[in-house]
Amino acid sequence: MTDESSNTLTASREIAASSFNGYLMLFIMLASMAGFAWALLDAIGGGSAGNVIGIGFTTALFLFVSIGFYMLQPNQGTALTLFGAYKGTDRNEGLRWTWPWMGKSKISLRANNLISEKIKVNDLRGNPIEMAAQVVWRVTDTAQALFDIDDYKAFVLAQIEAAVRTIGARYPYDDFTHQEVTLRGNHDQVGGELRLELMERLRVAGITVDECGFTHLAYAQEIAGAMLRRQQAEAVVAARKTLVEGAVGMVEMALEMLSAKNVVELDDERRAAMVSNLMVVLCGERDTQPVVNTGSLY
Repeated sequence: MTDESSNTLTASREIAASSFNGYLMLFIMLASMAGFAWALLDAIGGGSAGNVIGIGFTTALFLFVSIGFYMLQPNQGTALTLFGAYKGTDRNEGLRWTWPWMGKSKISLRANNLISEKIKVNDLRGNPIEMAAQVVWRVTDTAQALFDIDDYKAFVLAQIEAAVRTIGARYPYDDFTHQEVTLRGNHDQVGGELRLELMERLRVAGITVDECGFTHLAYAQEIAGAMLRRQQAEAVVAARKTLVEGAVGMVEMALEMLSAKNVVELDDERRAAMVSNLMVVLCGERDTQPVVNTGSLY
């Protein structure tokens, strides 16, 4: 029977480390240097044998203190380990000091801006599209980033690509009926879902996502021409529809005004001819040439 607990990842959690003010230890190191100089000069001048012990003690103290120094800038941390065991993270900026036998791993807590490579994804309808994302991320749990993930920066890159593919396959690139959520038409909503997807994926690494969005979104080259012609055709049809609706309204208004003011009485055949002529004038792409009728209307 397989022990499932042995196959699960042991999640780490950041704790505060115990460290010392580096400036105080720097004073002690300088004092050891002064003691070493005094004992050395006294030994050269023929002092007692105790000066040899003083020289050895101050030398050992200097080496002991000098090994434990490390410096932290703002938004940096140092994870301290003792023979491989995690003992905490120091986030106090400035000159710090810890025991020489403690291991020190420095990690940045600053925001990182990353623009992913363009990748080809099949959208919800199976159309190949190209996508790239811009992500602002930072480390929030140093223990998870250092000890739960082998290389947290490479992990971020891989998860960004996986998240972009997931979101890209969840929605269509475009919807000409404007009834669905699309990648092109709903940037804010889709970008918000991408951020939630990334935060869920990067939680195991102690990383949060502050901001993300798409920097490139287009049809793949093999279908870009066909889709462009389709978009142009849809735009022409929509424009024609608006033009015809307006022309019909104008013709209807003209006939109603002619009838209301008794300007002219038209039978059905002449009314149909007038409607046809007005529609040609209003919907035609070229300028129409007027024809003056000098005879009878009938």
